[in-house]
Amino acid sequence: MLEIPSYFTRLYTAAEIDKRVTEMGAEITRDFADRKVHLVGVLRGANIFLSDLARRIEVPLSYDFLAVSSYEGTSSSGVVRLVKDLDESIESEHVIVVEDIIDSGLTLNYILEQLQNRKPASVHVCSFLDRPHSRNINLKPDYVGFEIPDKFVVGYGLDFEQKWRQLPDIWAIN
Repeated sequence: MLEIPSYFTRLYTAAEIDKRVTEMGAEITRDFADRKVHLVGVLRGANIFLSDLARRIEVPLSYDFLAVSSYEGTSSSGVVRLVKDLDESIESEHVIVVEDIIDSGLTLNYILEQLQNRKPASVHVCSFLDRPHSRNINLKPDYVGFEIPDKFVVGYGLDFEQKWRQLPDIWAIN
């Protein structure tokens, strides 16, 4: 059993996460009735969330992944670079970018610019966590799991230096 450090504080339990992801899947199903969606997961953090979310969306879907880098330790470097591009074309697709967390919005803004150039039918944003008070740009996700305080969080795919991704709950590092 993995021991949780005493300086971690639980923000959301696995049960709360499961309930909210189910609700988000229902929202997307309702909003995209009679249409196919193409999920674009942002690696590595969104992998677990995308997997759970995809199983709860009840319209035809496909998905792909891209990877970007902007973090050094617990803070964003401000410089975004593409590490892994999509494998498939998204032209004429209804795209939903699936993010683990939105902070400043700079990384997501970069991703959205890159995707818009590929002529999708539409682009929407679904983020598991949102920290809007950290936003540097005007950007509002279409679907949000939880709004969180200004704390560094781990678990459910989110990490600190590649550790703690496997935790089923969301924890703040104090």
